[in-house]
Amino acid sequence: MDMRLSPLTSQTLGNVAAFKRPAAGAAGGAGAAFADNLKAALHQVSKAQNEASRLQTEVQLGNPKVSLEETMIAMQKAQIGFQSALHVRNRMVQAYTDVMNMSV
Repeated sequence: MDMRLSPLTSQTLGNVAAFKRPAAGAAGGAGAAFADNLKAALHQVSKAQNEASRLQTEVQLGNPKVSLEETMIAMQKAQIGFQSALHVRNRMVQAYTDVMNMSV
């Protein structure tokens, strides 16, 4: 299994550029880009969890083509992704609460 980190690509840099402030005419551009990136990240977390679940089932069924090590790595990746998503959600809820408690 390949455990190398992937380098920054033009696609990755394009995703980072989506977080820049929108031009004067693009009123909701940054919010929409953030929402799209958040949806994509949550989709990736869900995909990792589904893959880990599939590998667990295969190991339990005794499939010789699926190793226990591969399954454990997939489970850890899914767990780390879920924890990251949970931290992002908690930060967003805290930011929303802070903004709502501001006096106008």
